[in-house]
Amino acid sequence: MSQINLPVDHSDTPGSSRSTWQFIVSELRPKGAILTPFNLITLPIMILGLYLIIIRFIGGLGTITNLNQTFPWGLWIGFDVVTGVAFAGGAYTLVFMVYILNLKKYYPIARATVLTGFLAYVFYSGALLLDLGRPWNVINPIIGNNYGVSSVLFLVAWHFLLYMLALFIEFSPAIAEWLNMPGLRRFLSRLTLGAVIFGITLSTLHQAGLGALFLMASEKIHPLWYNSLIPVTFVVTSIFGGLSMVIFEGSISHRVFSDQLEPGSHQRHNDILHGLSRVCAGAMFVYLALHILIFIHQGNHVFLNSRHGLIYLVEMVGLTALPMVLYLAAYRKRNIQLVKTAAILTVLGIVLNRLNVSIIGFKWDVPNHYIPSWQEIIVTLAVISAEIWVFRWIVLRMPVLRKGPAWARDQH
Repeated sequence: MSQINLPVDHSDTPGSSRSTWQFIVSELRPKGAILTPFNLITLPIMILGLYLIIIRFIGGLGTITNLNQTFPWGLWIGFDVVTGVAFAGGAYTLVFMVYILNLKKYYPIARATVLTGFLAYVFYSGALLLDLGRPWNVINPIIGNNYGVSSVLFLVAWHFLLYMLALFIEFSPAIAEWLNMPGLRRFLSRLTLGAVIFGITLSTLHQAGLGALFLMASEKIHPLWYNSLIPVTFVVTSIFGGLSMVIFEGSISHRVFSDQLEPGSHQRHNDILHGLSRVCAGAMFVYLALHILIFIHQGNHVFLNSRHGLIYLVEMVGLTALPMVLYLAAYRKRNIQLVKTAAILTVLGIVLNRLNVSIIGFKWDVPNHYIPSWQEIIVTLAVISAEIWVFRWIVLRMPVLRKGPAWARDQH
């Protein structure tokens, strides 16, 4: 293997000459404290989750899930995939703002957002495999076998696959900077704009395609959540839901990884969050306007005096309209705490919305409705925990939140 100069401390001064493999092995060593509360909580969850996953693949879905022929899609699809993809929408929205609209103000959080989106798609692809009764048949929708190349599932599968590739290319310059490889970084940077345009196109189609899957379940989804504009509403919710997750995760990251940040970054980050709050409020206004029109057109008021009607009101009023108002107030008053509060409520609203469409409002009138087992919940928590561990490992080693080496900045 060829030798490259890799700085041990990631400073701008090259360190001793070592092979790429030796460098990567050295980077596998833990950094920071090991016995932290987060590690002590999530490590047992991941171990138990791995054990349950092994049982699932040995004994089948019925060994740890409450899935059946009536409810083939459960928590792993409704939350891990359908909800997770909405939160990953922050990546395509933010890179559109940075690279297409040229809003350089948001560039400092672009890499972290793209990384989060990429990891979300990777881990939620794994969650999708868990839900397949015959995981080896995952290739079928990609090649069109049993579905056909004109099916929605075929399009979603390809959008999903290609968008993961686009996100990887968008983040890859950070990997080249980590490996101290200027030539590779220069080459990858030239691909970034093309990957961004390609990724934005794929992601919007993918978000809409995911919603289009539910158009084929018109007789199974509660009228409060079924409408012909589901593909459009899925795209709109991915905009403000994804950006709200960016605000939520970014606030935590700036506190946890404060040693990665430069002086003055705290105020810049607050300015970024205020700007995102305005975008979220605008997208939420569009979403609410669409739902009001749908509500009136379909005459859904007859369903409000029911359990599902109460859930609908909680989603639309308490977790959509209220955070929209809070976002507007936060932007006008420059109140960062209101921004964070609105982001949390919006994230909860997106979770409830996607679960309403895929689980709660799905076959809502059957006597024995699906309720996820505790094993399904543990596996979901294990997937989320593993994603956070990988995100932390990358942030502590690669220039995600901090600036890259001087030679990389000179390439701009």
